[in-house]
Amino acid sequence: MANGLAIRVLSTLDAPKGHVFAQPIKKIHESQDVSAFLTSKAYTDIMTWVLQLNRSMFPLKLPDNTTQAWTINSDAIQYSGPVRQLQRLLLKLEDIIQEVPPDTGPRRFGNISFRRWCEVVDSRASDLLKECLPAELLQQGASQIEGATAETELKAYLMGSWGSGQRLDYGTGHELSFLAFLGGIWKLNGFPKADPGVEERAIVIGVFHPYLDLIRKLIKTYNLEPAGSHGVWGLDDHSFAPYIFGSAQLSPAITEGDLTPEEGSLLNSADPGGVAKANIVEKERQTNLYFAAIGFIYDVKRGPFWEHSPMLFDISGIRAGWGKINKVCMSTLCGGDWANKQQGMIKMYNAEVLSKFPVVQHFPFGSLFSWDRDPNAIPPPSTVHTTSGPQARPVAPDQGMPSVAATRPIPGAGTQAPWAKSGSAGQPSFVGTTTAPWAGARREGAPAPSADGSTRIPPIMPDTSRMPPGAMAPTRAPWASGQPAQSSSQRDSPGAQTKAPWAR
Repeated sequence: MANGLAIRVLSTLDAPKGHVFAQPIKKIHESQDVSAFLTSKAYTDIMTWVLQLNRSMFPLKLPDNTTQAWTINSDAIQYSGPVRQLQRLLLKLEDIIQEVPPDTGPRRFGNISFRRWCEVVDSRASDLLKECLPAELLQQGASQIEGATAETELKAYLMGSWGSGQRLDYGTGHELSFLAFLGGIWKLNGFPKADPGVEERAIVIGVFHPYLDLIRKLIKTYNLEPAGSHGVWGLDDHSFAPYIFGSAQLSPAITEGDLTPEEGSLLNSADPGGVAKANIVEKERQTNLYFAAIGFIYDVKRGPFWEHSPMLFDISGIRAGWGKINKVCMSTLCGGDWANKQQGMIKMYNAEVLSKFPVVQHFPFGSLFSWDRDPNAIPPPSTVHTTSGPQARPVAPDQGMPSVAATRPIPGAGTQAPWAKSGSAGQPSFVGTTTAPWAGARREGAPAPSADGSTRIPPIMPDTSRMPPGAMAPTRAPWASGQPAQSSSQRDSPGAQTKAPWAR
């Protein structure tokens, strides 16, 4: 409670010794299960945790009328013992990359050595947890006869944080698993009690940001595919959370009792439009999570920014500042109808990550993040996000459940943009907007908007929903159009195709 304002935080276990732990298991098997997830205790806890971390990253108004911003490697952030132990854990995982170098053979998709990296991590996970987390935390529940322990649940989320060794990919679902790993430690009282925001921002800057650095190294080392990527239709191929926390870093300063601002920016902060300028990105990525994520895009993609990242480009045109980009309704923090009260990055995270079947289908549920229904939850409306996966179909009582193959969508259908419509001769035509709902005026160099205000993809761009997925793949396959090879000057023009660094 700050000045009469109740700030919702992730609850901790009051009596951990009597808590019954459970092996986290998969519960989301078909698209209808996403609606159940959105009314579960796990969903409420995840959103609470994300909003709690987000609020901690807003700059702070100090009593002497100065402002304290929270930047990467800031001396103002003090790391507790548990945070430093988690940093040690990440360093040990990074060292395993040296033990498992990438395979040098020819490959089209992810490097098969990543499977070996995952196997090594799995074989050492229990020892690493015991080495980097207190025994009394991990062994909670050990008195239960043949029951799960706190370590059982934390290990499940830790192992889900690095990508799939089977599919050789990484995406926002794996990022979600790491957030759940950190949230699980919080619920187990694994972080020290401190003033509101103190430990949370240490977690974001001291643990989550190094985690992202490790993930980016894994992606580049093993050429990991984007998991469930929307390609040009999505915000980012791999991550989402750094855009939430990074936009909060650059928003107006608040006191403990303030509502989070709905617009404006921190004094002297970088302009949102700077994401389209490589020199500004290179400077700002050293201190800000949002620009660090943009910088990684520059590392792995080529071509005009508006072409390979149109959603981020649209967002960069918002005139109301970083507060508008981040915008979180305070009533959301205090509980209630998440979906109807969220704005900006938080609303997009709810729609593009937590409400998407391909993203959340692998998330396991135990006791820390429970599948049980939240009695205060409001059933979400059915949307294209929650119906983008396998559908249940009636079967005779003696036939059991339909097979996964029977419920699997037609190949290619799930990757098409939800708003894409069929054109002549059955060919899709891109008539939907790529503009974020809150995006402002058109940016210089972007395609001109149509009469209805939507930004249309240039006609030369083919249907990317039929392209095979590929890590850091070009927005348009070089072989798709049959056009002659372009010169370097042509590739740098606004309408040029986006090529990966190794494309020829």
